[in-house]
Amino acid sequence: MTDWSLRPSGEAVHGFFSRDIEPAITIEAGDSVRFETLDCWWSSGPYDGGAFPDRPKVAAFEQGAGHAMTGPVRVSGAAAGMTLEVGITSIVPGSWGTCIAGGKPSRINEKYGIELDGVVHTWDLDPSTMTGRNQHGHTVALRPFMGVMGMPPPEAGQHSTVPPRIFGGNLDCRELVAGSTLYLPISVDGALFSVGDGHAAQGDGEVSGTAIECPMESVELTFNVRSDLPINTPIANTPAGWISMGLGENLDDAAFAALESMFDLMQNEHGLSRLDAIALASVVVDLRVTQIVNGVVGVHAVLPHGALSH
Repeated sequence: MTDWSLRPSGEAVHGFFSRDIEPAITIEAGDSVRFETLDCWWSSGPYDGGAFPDRPKVAAFEQGAGHAMTGPVRVSGAAAGMTLEVGITSIVPGSWGTCIAGGKPSRINEKYGIELDGVVHTWDLDPSTMTGRNQHGHTVALRPFMGVMGMPPPEAGQHSTVPPRIFGGNLDCRELVAGSTLYLPISVDGALFSVGDGHAAQGDGEVSGTAIECPMESVELTFNVRSDLPINTPIANTPAGWISMGLGENLDDAAFAALESMFDLMQNEHGLSRLDAIALASVVVDLRVTQIVNGVVGVHAVLPHGALSH
């Protein structure tokens, strides 16, 4: 096992997914990487909430790029059709963040007639107490996680970071905190994993289109490759329980995708028939709206630890 470090500078920072990007580093299964990430605005966009002394001087946001991501990481032995296991060891936010309402097109703006000039909440973040305070004096507890963790689609070309995909990306699932393990279907040989879009805190739904968007001082991830865990959508083992993530054009489609994956998980974990899994899921599984703002919406199904025993 080797420990690596990767900062968002030079060729290791990018704003789109592509199988054609050269990897920033190549690691072996079992290796850990300590990432540093910019906030989603590249720390140089219209909502740079504070100072980030060592940030690269990038202008990609103005060029229309998506979320600022650090990577890609090539994992030796990873092949399309396998499963990438991403252990989330720790996440340490930076000292500032921003959250906006309005300011960019979104379903919420259209629904409520919010003008695009909008409002910006700037947050002072304290990683030692895990609290944040905005300019209006509102204080919230921090629960940091990464909004974007994933791999490119198998098709050539550049792909937006905005919509989540079955290979990961902009999942925006608030349960993917430190202590979680994320499992993703591998789309391309080598995996080519990237991470970004740090969130200091977010509610289910991410209803304004942003969480507290912040740089991350440290995101420690450990990578393994699984050939014994075939999956068709992201799943995770988190402090809240087992989670299956469904994606779709609407919440119904996303909910059924999450449930199909959860039924598979329950069958494998508990030796159940399909109908038994469906019946028991109705008793112990919660459906939660992951996000409604990324074009492709998300629902995650949660099976709390200890909710089902035999």
